[in-house]
Amino acid sequence: MTNEKTTRELVYETNRDVKWICKMLQKMERCDEDFESRIRALEGWRAEKAGEERRVSTISAGAG
Repeated sequence: MTNEKTTRELVYETNRDVKWICKMLQKMERCDEDFESRIRALEGWRAEKAGEERRVSTISAGAG
């Protein structure tokens, strides 16, 4: 007897693999969304910080 899998076994295994792949893709998407939100927060903070620095340099230039 050979060790070849039956069609039913192959379908079951493929179905299991597809479910695992879908689950991992969803997990990756959640991680990407979290990463994107952290980057947006950092970009906002950087823009705010740059605005403060420009304000301070403008005040300093006006005082001189």
